[in-house]
Amino acid sequence: ISGAFEQKLLEFETEEDRKAFEQETKCTSSLSKVIVQGYKALQLAYFFTAGPDEVKAWTILKGSKAPQAAGRIHTDFEKGFIMAEVMKFADFKEHGSEAAVKAAGGYRQQGKNYVVEDGDIIFFKFNAGAGLTAGKKK
Repeated sequence: ISGAFEQKLLEFETEEDRKAFEQETKCTSSLSKVIVQGYKALQLAYFFTAGPDEVKAWTILKGSKAPQAAGRIHTDFEKGFIMAEVMKFADFKEHGSEAAVKAAGGYRQQGKNYVVEDGDIIFFKFNAGAGLTAGKKK
């Protein structure tokens, strides 16, 4: 992998310019391969959260259960975890919307023993007061 080559690719303003440079040099970016292999080597996975105006990807250790994944967003999410509503990215891509995934039976409610899978799209439900009451008792 060439850091200089990857930097040069990032400097191009359009995808067409990047492609032309790759054809001219007869080289392609290896950055995505490095990221994928890095995640595998470090035993990492990711899951998504989505709202009306943004989608976020969160990194977790493979084998993390739903409450620990929720804790990556905020510690109160882990402390007050109730459940995770989960759909697979592949199902979302195939059906095109959350409603269509639900209609096809691909939207599931999972408890605290659910092991989050790479690429899950998750909506966490939690008790907002769970983390606060524990702090006040001290």
